[in-house]
Amino acid sequence: MFPIIPANSATAGSQGNGEGIFGFGWTNASGRVATTNLISDAGVVAADVAGTGTARTGSASCEFGGDKGIFGFGSAASGVIAETNLISNAGVMASDTTGVGTAGSVLAACSYGGDKGIFGFGERPSIDSISNLVSNTGVVADDTAGVGTARAWLAACEYGGDKGIFGFGSTGTKVALTNLVSNAGVIASDQATVTGTARIQLAACNYGEDKGIFGFGVPIDGSNVSTTNLVSNTGVVSTDVAGVGTGRYTAAGTQYGEDKGIFGFGYRDWVGLYSATNKVTNAGVVGSDTAGLGTARSGIEACSFN
Repeated sequence: MFPIIPANSATAGSQGNGEGIFGFGWTNASGRVATTNLISDAGVVAADVAGTGTARTGSASCEFGGDKGIFGFGSAASGVIAETNLISNAGVMASDTTGVGTAGSVLAACSYGGDKGIFGFGERPSIDSISNLVSNTGVVADDTAGVGTARAWLAACEYGGDKGIFGFGSTGTKVALTNLVSNAGVIASDQATVTGTARIQLAACNYGEDKGIFGFGVPIDGSNVSTTNLVSNTGVVSTDVAGVGTGRYTAAGTQYGEDKGIFGFGYRDWVGLYSATNKVTNAGVVGSDTAGLGTARSGIEACSFN
């Protein structure tokens, strides 16, 4: 069975970015890839672009600097890594930057403070709650001791214009825990009031400039769902919203068009890999499947830029 890993992404600042990028993942033909697909400010996903970083799955990505992005960590052919790849404000991926912090995979990332980012949690190599801050110039800091329950296969996004949230995942058991991130990049202890269904291998993105949404994944019963949970501008996670689109896991999500979001790609048991996308309106409503232009893959990540 190939590696299949969750996703996450977030937005930078209360004035959102206009474009986005999906990157990396697993394909049936090539295994791990570094392929990218740009997302226009109208939510149109472009054809494949050959990647410049180390091919991997299980990475995480977020925005930094107000208009740029970063992909980092993951599982490569050589094992888990901490390398990162910066995304310019034109959507161009740079070559590998030597990793800082403990190598790991199946973690999550989001932006905070309007122009910075944070990687957190994951398998490093055991399940952990370590985090690594990203400066407004894309420099990744060394490990910060974890706060909150250690877990992997979770997702993260921004909310409130300058704060973030990590949510769901597995401690060995699927959970619906969340941890808020302040506008100074400080992760808070577990929130015990999450009302959504516990699940793993989900995705998340920002919408409406100050809200977020978790979507898709695998709940305790092992099914593939398209269930979503909205995140308010104060970081409160809603009860489940019935899914729209094909239920799947290890998809990715990001912002586009300044105040909208998009979920894309992933894997569905007994069916296989997907390249379909689902747009999220600025009111948090998820649309039906849009046929994908890129190569179908799972274990993919996404972030916004420009």
